Amino acid sequence: QVQLVESGGGLVQPGGSLRLSCVASGIIFSGFKMGWYRQAPGKQRELVADITSGGSTKYTDSVKGRFTISRDNAKNTVYLQMNSLEPEDTAVYLCNTVFLTRNYWGQGTQVTVSS
Repeated sequence: QVQLVESGGGLVQPGGSLRLSCVASGIIFSGFKMGWYRQAPGKQRELVADITSGGSTKYTDSVKGRFTISRDNAKNTVYLQMNSLEPEDTAVYLCNTVFLTRNYWGQGTQVTVSS
């Protein structure tokens, strides 16, 4: 079955950086669009960034210029490099893909930006 496993979250000071990783299994990874979402307490889940099988990327406005999504098809892994982190970036970050019209999610990794 499809499994997504995130890692890399943690506590970081404002202005700091983190790199999130998501390893996928159960799919032919290179053929799938992959996305990073986040959900903060009391807020709706939102798309942060996604990357197509061809490498085209899309970002939500609030992270443009600060976050970079990338993928390594040889490692079945999608990354989210987060720089210049702000307290507003605090959330659980989740990896996503769609397979046979069904959404699959990882368990999430907590990112906390605080001094």
